[in-house]
Amino acid sequence: MRVLVTRPLEDAERTATELQARGHQTVLAPLMDIRFRPGPELALGGVQAILVTSANGVRALAGRSKRRDLPVFAVGPQSAEVARKEGFADVKSANGDAVALAEAVKGWARPEAGALFHAAGAQTKGGLAARLSAAGFTVQSEAVYEAVPAEALPPPASAALADGGIDAVLLYSPRSARTLVACLKRAGLAETARGLIACCISKAAAEALGGLPFKAVRSAAHPDQNGLFALLD
Repeated sequence: MRVLVTRPLEDAERTATELQARGHQTVLAPLMDIRFRPGPELALGGVQAILVTSANGVRALAGRSKRRDLPVFAVGPQSAEVARKEGFADVKSANGDAVALAEAVKGWARPEAGALFHAAGAQTKGGLAARLSAAGFTVQSEAVYEAVPAEALPPPASAALADGGIDAVLLYSPRSARTLVACLKRAGLAETARGLIACCISKAAAEALGGLPFKAVRSAAHPDQNGLFALLD
């Protein structure tokens, strides 16, 4: 299949390599520009573990702290992999979403052992912290990066869509889905959705597609990249 990959550029390049190994063709169309927030060394004294809900949270954290001795509790395999690459040795993955991570943390940590630090994005809604706080944990959260939505698709992606050269699009969040819809409408390409299978990481992402006439809208059975890849089969 010819697949439009909408992740931020660094992650999109890695995803494209994996898709090509599976026999797919890819076109990159990052819908979010990731901007790490500068600042002083993060205060991690008294913290028993770090929570990460995205690979970009790990990268931003690594740029703001020299510490690699703290355990990292990651939402899924991609963020866990990046944590290991950044030098963290004790890394656990919840292999799911923020709800799965909150449940896993209850078995990995104890409230009396110290605070948990969440390396968050600026748009993080706080559901993870709320769930863990309700379980007795102290959660310190700091926005270490922000994801800025694209105003337009890259020209190669727009051209491929206009020419009917895309079969499917991978969408990793409700925000990315909304951004795709806005970009298609802005470029006068809304009707190209009729030829596309929208592969969404969650039902929430699928619901954010705003009624465009996609050929099909599919939601992953498991909220990770392997779940998305399965939708292409």
